[in-house]
Amino acid sequence: MNYHRGPEREEVELLPACLDDYVGAEAPVRFIDAYVEELDVAKLGFGAKRGLVTGRPPYHPKDLLKLYIYGYLYRVRSSRRLEAEACRNLEVIWLLRRLRPDFKTIANFRREHVAAFKPLLREFNLLCRQLELFGAELVAIDGSKFKASNNARRLHTKSQLQELVAQVDARIEEYLQALEQRDAEAEGAGAAPTAPQLQEKLAALRQRRGNYAGWLAELEASGENEHAQTDPDCRRMKRADGGYQAGYNVQVAVDAQHHLIVAAEVVQEANDRAQLHPLAQAAKEELAVAHLAATADCGYHQADQLAACEAEGVTTFVPDQERPSGRTKDGQEIFTLERFVYDAAQDTYTCPAGQVLPRRGDKKCRGRSYHLYYERALCADCPLRARCTSSTHRVLARLPNQPVLDRAYARVCAQPEIVAQRKEIVEHVFGTLRLWGHDHFLLRGLAKVRAEFSLSALAYNLRRVLHLLGVSRLLAALQA
Repeated sequence: MNYHRGPEREEVELLPACLDDYVGAEAPVRFIDAYVEELDVAKLGFGAKRGLVTGRPPYHPKDLLKLYIYGYLYRVRSSRRLEAEACRNLEVIWLLRRLRPDFKTIANFRREHVAAFKPLLREFNLLCRQLELFGAELVAIDGSKFKASNNARRLHTKSQLQELVAQVDARIEEYLQALEQRDAEAEGAGAAPTAPQLQEKLAALRQRRGNYAGWLAELEASGENEHAQTDPDCRRMKRADGGYQAGYNVQVAVDAQHHLIVAAEVVQEANDRAQLHPLAQAAKEELAVAHLAATADCGYHQADQLAACEAEGVTTFVPDQERPSGRTKDGQEIFTLERFVYDAAQDTYTCPAGQVLPRRGDKKCRGRSYHLYYERALCADCPLRARCTSSTHRVLARLPNQPVLDRAYARVCAQPEIVAQRKEIVEHVFGTLRLWGHDHFLLRGLAKVRAEFSLSALAYNLRRVLHLLGVSRLLAALQA
């Protein structure tokens, strides 16, 4: 039986096959090549290294940038793996014109240009705006915890370090007692460790104690509560399974029309309460609009953040997890806060029974100040008390900027479908990045981690735009 086989590998061809024939017309690598060639890389911050008078000239930053965009698009982020791709992957060989940079050159390029990758993401989003791929009406904001390049066992809180110092002190005391006992025993008695062995263990323990004490001193001086040995900028983050890991809090704002990432940031804070306004404002600036609607989950509900968004022309749709639900701790139904009417002129509340509750004082809880309104005497004889509270009297707590919360609550009640839309818009973004293996960082340090995630966000947006338009339309848009 005859089979179709290729020519012999050792056969010499007079006219070798053109390398361009190995790359399809609709291959995404063609758009990557054309797009990067159109960029002003010097303006973005990708400066070319000055070569020496002798020796080979340095690689052009455009070539190394193409390699990184291609690698992140195809889930290859390691510099060593990118070096291998440049030798065996025909598309990469075509992209780099047979250049073969070593892994150190590739890694150094990413490390030395950390400030340029975020402007690169903005530049691609500008192309998306020109192609009208952003609806620029509603964005969904969410965050996720990504693992840092730091083992959880090498991240300690202040209390853990204090406990470790105490444990090492106890072990040192044990070894000192063992040394004294060894000196008192006759030569050759027992099989206990020798004096040199004990001295060696003591030296190791004292060195470890010195490390712990030094880290404690650094925490005291900086006011921080955690110390990471490998990546000093990472923090202790809670995982979905209830455990903890060393990581970062990744924040994104995603446009509702085609689910493209508008703005992205990586922060050290473990919670999301202070991230709503920065992300919404960044998205508004990226989309170049005067007004924008933003939705997020209840973890972003914070009065100061909502007020800042209102002042900047961002309409928020964020549910309140702390708003009184109309039930006591025992599950008894009571009057909701909306049944009490606030009089701003008198600074009082009127209860459902028609009684006036004056302001009686203030309190602080979880770093926030509240005004308290109640009247014990009126509640004692009120016929509606059983429907109002399970205690002796009802106490209402009001924030100084309560009107902002009331307006936000009214918007959520009037348009609950926008809050429900949030999951469809933003949550699959993190699911996709996790599926691609982009949920852990290879670099160390906050600045480098931010640059790395900007590349991941660029790869995500590029993949979606390729699915939406295709390579031919994107290339035509570049030429136009």
